[in-house]
Amino acid sequence: MAAASDVSPQSEYIQHHLVHLNNLGEKQSAIAQFNIINYDSLFWSILMGLLVVFFLWRAARKATSGVPGRFQMFVESLVDMVEEQAKGIVHNEVSRRFVSPLALTVFLWIVMMNALDFVPVDLPATVFRWIGLGSHHGDPLYYHRILPTADLNVPMGMSLGVLLLMFYYGIKIKHPGGFVKDLISAPFHGHGIWVVILLPFNLLLNLIEYAAKSVSLGMRLFGNMFAGELLFMLIALLGGAWTGFNATSIGLGLGQIVAGSIWAIFHILIVLLQGFIFMMLTLVYIGQAHEGH
Repeated sequence: MAAASDVSPQSEYIQHHLVHLNNLGEKQSAIAQFNIINYDSLFWSILMGLLVVFFLWRAARKATSGVPGRFQMFVESLVDMVEEQAKGIVHNEVSRRFVSPLALTVFLWIVMMNALDFVPVDLPATVFRWIGLGSHHGDPLYYHRILPTADLNVPMGMSLGVLLLMFYYGIKIKHPGGFVKDLISAPFHGHGIWVVILLPFNLLLNLIEYAAKSVSLGMRLFGNMFAGELLFMLIALLGGAWTGFNATSIGLGLGQIVAGSIWAIFHILIVLLQGFIFMMLTLVYIGQAHEGH
């Protein structure tokens, strides 16, 4: 008997929503495929970044020395929270002048990108079909994913930026000679000939540590947001099983409303927590770059 080759409607639904709008018009076939550019991830991440910049610019423009309004108090509380965290981790005052605003921007940017997961799964596709850009395969917006942090490229790109800052501050604070010495003389210290023997092991372990920090930073954000996006799609399938006014369809429809509401409320914590964790680890890694082993 021949094996069934047809994909179930449920699987096809999920697979469709996991394909990006890119320059090849097809799903990415490998974890690292450098000939593909995901235009949807670029658009939504840049748009959220511009909104964060506008938000902070507006807060700075409207700041007064008198009694602050609610908007100013909210922004000031965010700034104070990030500054307090930065003071406890990055002890170099000169570095904090850049690192604190960076941490605030990273936190708000990730929260804004993560919040796009609350947009109903089928809303963008429905809008694109209305305007005739996403009805059929081959249409410009037939494939489109709205959540940038569920695209591995975005979290890994941000984590690589943190890695470059770790190298920058390590070289700036310790100077090139001290930075290299730190790479080859720790964690295993030795004297005489042992310095030479342990050198490759120290270098390898330190390079692995840098790589592990960078990969885990990006993968943590990606994994949580991808799982959340997938769960929203699975919940949407409950309503997609509607076949008319019967007990099964009504039960599944109510299940979608209840499950979707509960998960959305819980997801608010994930959206904020993942932004906070990424911000804190950014501060921690940059703070560690200021210190020797």
